[in-house]
Formats: sequence, structure tokens, C-alpha cells
Amino acid sequence: MYKHILVATDESELALKGLEHGLALAKLLEAKVSILTVSEPLNQEAARLAQLEGVHNAATRYDQQLESLMKERFAFIEDRARDHGIKVELIHEIDESAAEAIVRVAKLSQCDLIVMSSHGRRGVQKMLLGSQTSEVLVKTHTPVLVIR
Repeated sequence: MYKHILVATDESELALKGLEHGLALAKLLEAKVSILTVSEPLNQEAARLAQLEGVHNAATRYDQQLESLMKERFAFIEDRARDHGIKVELIHEIDESAAEAIVRVAKLSQCDLIVMSSHGRRGVQKMLLGSQTSEVLVKTHTPVLVIR
């Protein structure tokens, strides 16, 4: 049925549920799995404030911290994948919009299913907080499995 699954994840406990569902489904279907984590770029205002506080080359420090974080996150994901008996492709994107990165990577990687988690907010909360899941659903033609 599905040959290539994209699992979008972050550090949240809820995203861990999505990761586990995606890995279990991929094993069951013997599908290829790509795991995507999206980070925001360094905010220019934060970089400016860091410079005012004496931090030289804030962009380099941000990149180093991000690299360290991704090594830890990817090591954890690889351990979870190994527990499921599958190999995964690990992808890290830097984008202001996680949803746009998810849609882009799914299309470029020719994924036929996107697995992601959602808090399931409705009404005013959804409008105020925004929803990456809703945005992905609107912008992609790829089926999306939403884990709550």
C-alpha cells in the first residue's frame, strides 16, 4: 500500500507517539521511512540581542547548538528505529514554516504517506495558535496520518 513514509517529528512527547506509529506502520508495510525534523532559522532580533550581550558570531553558535541537538535527536530516533527492526533516512530542514518543509520534503522524496502528530485543537485555540497539521493537510496531495 504505502512504499515510502515520511514521519515528521520534534522533541515533544506527542511527536514521539507519531514517531512510534510511523515506525510500526513502516515495519508492517515493509516501507521505506524518512524522518524529518524542522528547526526555525536564527531569528535576526535574537542574533542582534546576542551581539549586544557580547556573543560574537551568534549565527555560528546557533548552528553549533543546532548540530549538537540534532545529533542527540537523531541518535534517539535511530535507536527507536532499530528497536522496530528498520532503517531510516534522517532529514533535518531549517525553515520558518514546519508545514511547508514537510510538504516540500514529502514531494521531493516521493513519499506516499505523511505521519505527524497534532494536539487536535479546535475553534479559537486553533486560530490563535495556528496548526502545522492543518497547513500540511491544506497544502499537500499526499495522504496524511494524524496521530493524537
